[in-house]
Amino acid sequence: MKTIGVIGLGIIGGVWAKNYEAAGVLAGVWNRTAQPEFPKWKREAREVASAADVVQIVVADPPAVQSVLDAILPALGPGKIVVQSSTIDGESSDGFLKQVTAKGARYLEAPFTGSKPAAEQKKTIFFLGGDAALVAELEPLLALVSETRFHIGTHRQATAIKLAMNLNIAVQMQGLGEALTFARRAGVSDETFFTVIKKNVSNSGLVALKEPKLRAEDFSPQFSVKHMLKDMRLASRTTGCEEMPMLDTIRGCLHATAQAGYADEDFSALIRLLGPQER
Repeated sequence: MKTIGVIGLGIIGGVWAKNYEAAGVLAGVWNRTAQPEFPKWKREAREVASAADVVQIVVADPPAVQSVLDAILPALGPGKIVVQSSTIDGESSDGFLKQVTAKGARYLEAPFTGSKPAAEQKKTIFFLGGDAALVAELEPLLALVSETRFHIGTHRQATAIKLAMNLNIAVQMQGLGEALTFARRAGVSDETFFTVIKKNVSNSGLVALKEPKLRAEDFSPQFSVKHMLKDMRLASRTTGCEEMPMLDTIRGCLHATAQAGYADEDFSALIRLLGPQER
């Protein structure tokens, strides 16, 4: 089994790193905000790349990925692999692939779906983009933190399917919040609403995940407003997707939610902008 280092110890990266540590394959971790108490903590990102066969990057956005690559490229070379798991766009992925392979290392695009509860239960779903042989080589390692791994195709296609999934989820969340608010204002109880929707064709995994949060008005982040907004901005800048009505609408709703002071909350906080919730 190869060893792995994780750069980015946020909501998901920190969980993955602990799972890798429990499996005995974690070689090092680094985070922009220091966490020296974390198992296998390294003082610099470059030290992680030096110690590990595989470096998995899970940070906020393309500029953050670039800053990591700037730090670790001197430590990359033949035998090293970069697994890029941040949500980015295809153009950025092109650039990162070129930088890594120019050092003689290999690159796998590996965005994912699944929030914190899924990561804790090792039910993350990876969308892998790259050479089939590399995908097969990394299968045992990525299986330690995930339930399913799809080989989507190219690195650009992997970034596209991730943004497509998040667009679908964000639009569903806005629709769920509006439907719940509509029912509440008619005097329908949350218990009745969620009982009925579970028998409706519109029921989904998102409903199951967000029902407890909506009912309790618990907006602690599983996936934050600011990160979903970043993803929708990336999607909007993708060639051929500049004038999609629902994409434009949900980006605007997320922007307004962030501007209202809820950027760090779970993206189910979209419901907050619908006004007072009559219960």
